[in-house]
Amino acid sequence: MSALPVALTIAGSDSGGGAGLQADLKVFEAHGVFGTSAVTLVTAQNTLGVHGVHPLPPELVRAQIRAVLDDFPVGAVKTGALGTPAIVAAVAAELRGRNLPLIVDPVLLAKSGDALLDAQALHTLVTELLPLATLVTPNLPEWDALRQAGAPDTLPLLLKGGHGAGETVTDELRTPGHSLTFRAPRLHTRHTHGTGCTLSAAITANLARGHLLPEAVTAAFAYLQRALHAAPGLGAGHGPLGFRVESEATPGG
Repeated sequence: MSALPVALTIAGSDSGGGAGLQADLKVFEAHGVFGTSAVTLVTAQNTLGVHGVHPLPPELVRAQIRAVLDDFPVGAVKTGALGTPAIVAAVAAELRGRNLPLIVDPVLLAKSGDALLDAQALHTLVTELLPLATLVTPNLPEWDALRQAGAPDTLPLLLKGGHGAGETVTDELRTPGHSLTFRAPRLHTRHTHGTGCTLSAAITANLARGHLLPEAVTAAFAYLQRALHAAPGLGAGHGPLGFRVESEATPGG
């Protein structure tokens, strides 16, 4: 039996490589985790924006998830852009009952502002997928949208404050009976494409490696700051991060 931890990302494809499943797989690799994937939708995308979106058939999305989970010892799962109500429902149906740590990154908008989830899909996300989540990772606008769609305040969530004002970025981990705050100086840069994907993928990787949730989030927040500072400066718009930065040591390693 291999001791290599395994994680699964269920997300859209970003042809620019800075977000979506491409970013997730790079983050998994940086954390010493073998990455597997189920593609939900294909985008024509670069640092300037999303130029086209093509959702995959829900049955194909579900078949990808089943193929991975039936063969690989997946230790944690994350979701990203899901696109349509039928895809959200298919993902929830395949994950239900598997008892795997699940990080839900409710990707509603691309960094450029392009919509990646419609209103009906948001409702399905709240009613079918969020009840399965170990952690939900919305930014402030996403959390407002989720609450308007009926998401309960009792959800374990990492509320990301990167969209706020001021010189300090503040994220807050909220779980029943406990909260933990993370702060970092705001980095004034246009190279922020895929920050949400990067953070949620790092949390997923750390869970797959055996961290408890607070440890996983703490290490992921620190990794994101290093990745922001290591951005390679690619693209004319919102550029990608530098994924190949050192992650925290594995437990016991």
